Amino acid sequence: MTHLQLLRDLGQSLWLDNITREILDNGTLQRYIADYGITGLTSNPTIFDEAIGNSDAYDAGIREKAAAGRQGEALFIELALEDLRRAADLFRPAFDATGGVDGWVSMELSPLLAADTAGSIAAAARIRADGARDNLYVKIPGTPEGVPAIEESIFAGVPINVTLLFSTRQYLAVAEAYMRGIERRIAAGLDPKINSVASLFISRWDKASADQLPVELHNRLGIAVGQQTYRAYRELLASDRWKKLAAAGARPQLLLWASTGTKDPAAPDTLYIEALAAPDTINTVPEKTLHAFADHGKVHGAMAEDGGDSAETLRAITAAGVDVEALAGKLQRDGAEAFVKSWHQLMQRIADKAQALAGGGR
Repeated sequence: MTHLQLLRDLGQSLWLDNITREILDNGTLQRYIADYGITGLTSNPTIFDEAIGNSDAYDAGIREKAAAGRQGEALFIELALEDLRRAADLFRPAFDATGGVDGWVSMELSPLLAADTAGSIAAAARIRADGARDNLYVKIPGTPEGVPAIEESIFAGVPINVTLLFSTRQYLAVAEAYMRGIERRIAAGLDPKINSVASLFISRWDKASADQLPVELHNRLGIAVGQQTYRAYRELLASDRWKKLAAAGARPQLLLWASTGTKDPAAPDTLYIEALAAPDTINTVPEKTLHAFADHGKVHGAMAEDGGDSAETLRAITAAGVDVEALAGKLQRDGAEAFVKSWHQLMQRIADKAQALAGGGR
């Protein structure tokens, strides 16, 4: 039995933290599904910026769409949704086999909308409609401005992947928004089965805190925050409020581990995959980490539902001078700003390529 199969048997889904037209065209994604049991994937502006910049696979599409008058965001969304529809079709068997719990792909809103609640709600509905696939999540950041957009989108029946979560407090805010959206649907006589995942970013904690911590506390903060949040997740699912929603037919907003590639070369390359093995969760895995875990990863059992030693670890990290809540806010803001930067780079890259291709270049 493979390490990856052990994770799946434990109750965790593995998604790919990448998409490119090349892995669709050359059969790599299909092989990941067949050989590694990958049952979904995520995308973001940085992933698409790298995919389009490092390949000529998009050139024909850019030339055609630019000639038809598309430009900027509209051109990109068409390109991205073409890829995501193809990926969604590959994951459709997993979607059908799990009754819609697994087998999803995700498309991010423009990060320029991060502080625009009304704009986010409208854009999420458009992407959902234009995507034309049942198993397409729209990604909305779990920022303060994003929280009401999440609630309204869930109420409107749009499946949401909440992104850029870094702390238990941030997770609970979006879990509350999800439940409010479902409760409003029930009150309105609407189907409560609207899927959602909440994506908690892990490795960025350790990169951001390394300079402030002694070596013995390196690469422990992200896992501790994950343990703490997993405890909150299990407590929420055991609450009377959630049980009432579940009895009405609602589905849990699954906890998803994001940013699980090891950034410290001194740490094991499978660190976060091994530490975050847990039932009823999803791990989005970078390709490099996926190959590493398939080769030499280990499954040591499921995470403790009570948070394990996270409280002790967080106390030690706080005593060493790290303000965890303040850092969570900074990481969320920095993450949003990084996506904005990638978005601008992506728009410029597409514009440059469209101009060069119109002139006969490559």
